[in-house]
Amino acid sequence: MDIQALLPFAVFGVITAGVWAILSAFTGKESRVDVRLDELRDPRKRKETDEISGKSTGVSSAFKKAAPALSRAFQPTTDLEQSQLKVRLANAGFASSNASTFYLAIKMASMAVGFVMGGGYALLMQGLNYSGLASLIIGTGLGMYLPELVLAVLIMQRKERIFLTLPDALDLLVVCVEAGLGLDAAIRRVSEELEETAPDLCNELNLCTLQQQMGRARREVLHDLGVRTGVDDVRALSAILIQAEKFGSSIAQALRVQSESMRVKRSQLAEEKAAKTAVKMIFPLVLFIFPGIFVVLVGPAAIMMVRNLLDS
Repeated sequence: MDIQALLPFAVFGVITAGVWAILSAFTGKESRVDVRLDELRDPRKRKETDEISGKSTGVSSAFKKAAPALSRAFQPTTDLEQSQLKVRLANAGFASSNASTFYLAIKMASMAVGFVMGGGYALLMQGLNYSGLASLIIGTGLGMYLPELVLAVLIMQRKERIFLTLPDALDLLVVCVEAGLGLDAAIRRVSEELEETAPDLCNELNLCTLQQQMGRARREVLHDLGVRTGVDDVRALSAILIQAEKFGSSIAQALRVQSESMRVKRSQLAEEKAAKTAVKMIFPLVLFIFPGIFVVLVGPAAIMMVRNLLDS
């Protein structure tokens, strides 16, 4: 590829960097002194943390302002679709009220980037023909469905982390309940002890504790816990705790049975993965190891045969 072919890409990069710099200059953050003075004048402007308040600077602030307009085209038309989108985002760990708006805005921006990149590639490499139109459509489609793919991967990884850490949390929960703590205090204790090793599960437990402190019924809190995580075992645990509270049975015994069941399930999953290892090793052996062994074993004999043929 010569310099003339690279020139449009260089121009595109320079223009993008210039636009980014201009947006950063015009949407720069306010000085800390001015922020503190505003907070002293009006205490209602005081914000506890940057994460809770959603404070941001530069291009991120401009994107947050433009998010409602960008997401309007992909907004769900029914309450059921909106609820399903919120549940999917909650399964990925995004449970804030504005998560769906930002996700749809990112989806729209990704589609626009795919449209620009596909159109640029079509104009530079293929021209105005059917191949260029196909490139434009493919780029737009990839940009549109890339956030869906990323969200699906995040959901799968988070579910797996919660599933693997849940038996240990249940064991500790059983110990706390049998030691005399109530269910609410035991959940709080477990979330404090496993905060570093199981952050996803502990965040959900902390949210349950906060909701109960705000006055929500335990049954609703446990039901929402199963919905937010999306893990079948957590849903089963929530159902067991709801039934134990409803009928007055022993919570410790129910937790112990669920813990043993999950531990057996996790060991069976490990055995299943170990049994699949032999089959998965066939492809690397055939592609990478057998050719080397073949060369080492057959190579000298092949060389001797060639020499004998040449001598004869």
